[in-house]
Amino acid sequence: MGDLPEQILVLIKDKNGIRTDELAKLCECEHQQIVGAVKSLQSLGNLINAEQQTSKQWTVTKEGEEVVANGSHEARLYEKVPEDGGISQAELMKTIPNAKVGFSKAMSSGWLEVDKKGDGGPKVLRKVQTIEDHVQKQLQQVEKGDINGLTDKQRNDLKKRKLIHEVTLNTFFITQGGDFSTKVTKLETDLTPEMLLSGSWKEKKFKSYNFEALGIMPPSGHLHPLLKVRAEYRQIFLEMGFSEMPTNNFVESSFWNFDALFQPQQHPARDSHDTFFISDPANAHEFPMDYLEKVKKIHSEGGYGSLGYKYDWKIEEAKKNILRTHTTAVSARMLYKLAQEPEFRPVKYFSIDRVFRNETLDATHLAEFHQIEGVVADYNLTLADLIGVIHAFFKKLGIEKLRFKPAYNPYTEPSMEIFSYHEGLKKWVEIGNSGVFRPEMLLPMGLPEDVVVIAWGLSLERPTMIKYGINNIRDLIGPKVNLQMIYDNPMCRLDKS
Repeated sequence: MGDLPEQILVLIKDKNGIRTDELAKLCECEHQQIVGAVKSLQSLGNLINAEQQTSKQWTVTKEGEEVVANGSHEARLYEKVPEDGGISQAELMKTIPNAKVGFSKAMSSGWLEVDKKGDGGPKVLRKVQTIEDHVQKQLQQVEKGDINGLTDKQRNDLKKRKLIHEVTLNTFFITQGGDFSTKVTKLETDLTPEMLLSGSWKEKKFKSYNFEALGIMPPSGHLHPLLKVRAEYRQIFLEMGFSEMPTNNFVESSFWNFDALFQPQQHPARDSHDTFFISDPANAHEFPMDYLEKVKKIHSEGGYGSLGYKYDWKIEEAKKNILRTHTTAVSARMLYKLAQEPEFRPVKYFSIDRVFRNETLDATHLAEFHQIEGVVADYNLTLADLIGVIHAFFKKLGIEKLRFKPAYNPYTEPSMEIFSYHEGLKKWVEIGNSGVFRPEMLLPMGLPEDVVVIAWGLSLERPTMIKYGINNIRDLIGPKVNLQMIYDNPMCRLDKS
């Protein structure tokens, strides 16, 4: 232990009490060093008593310190004006920093005057022979702690000019404790075998055991909040008998991402301002050609009772590689695979993975996010079945107040937006989208005509932000994430029914 704690003990020996800021001046050191030494003394037992106190005081700002050392802006500017003949205003304004402030104050104090008729532009002349720098003197008073020597007007003027400011000072009032001594004796923290053998422990002073001290947290990895919420959603799907789809291909062809979903090639979502296109490799080459021809026909000519879109469908557009814009592309692949089985079997699929959109970045939108998707394929399903499954799914999330609003999607009909009543906001908010896959999407795959596929989806980020009280999505995912947030946030527990 250094000399400072003993120096403090000597200083308070003959005093009834002293503040730590006063000790800092007496010891000629920083206040924080005194506070550290006081805390060290407190750890040694009842040597001293320390009572925390909070006070406010006025101190000189950095700019104010410069004024104390060199004079006020107006006084320094006054000195730059020659006694005879004056100086051009333009030249004077280049002589010192903050010349504009100094000129304004010097003019209002009546120290200078301007001759606007002078040759070469306005000329500044001295109006008085001598001046007194009151601002510098007032700041010197503040430095000495004599703020009460200033009038309210003087103090407010200095504050307005940002030469002084009020700060909150946290100090400790130190008094002698019951075991006060000017000598610092280090307390023992361990009872050793040597002490027991020699009996020296009887003469030693031991540090009190702190039963409330926390143990050292072992180093370990921590799950990101998104992964915690994702695990809860995944468990709900598994509890409902769903199987997880493989979603490990971020790069997808436009055929599976758009065309297979009966989304026309001139749809705005397929433009570069909404979708990220891959430059290398730019095109995909392997397609189930029989299925591709059926998709081409349903787009350009129609079929299965549909008129189609009546346009010239181009395979060049379908070949373009992109970063997938939704995991529904995975659902399309899985449904096609299901249709190739010898006999249809009802299935329930789900996926939770990353998708990419060419979005404008803001507090609620990123160029990548996670999509949660549920798909059920069975005979003769109806809109009532879709609503019932959605109610069962969200009930497990603790959400029971649901409403549905008609919507439009290229590959579902009918389509519905899902709304939930937010108790905190006291209003209905959109939480997902849903619909029944169109026959134009399913029948070219080879699925039986009486098979209906219902689906719904929502994002992972929005419920995670609500769960953990995060207002900006860039604080949840991306390069600006605070790693301490990941360390501190608790595990996710959803109020399941």
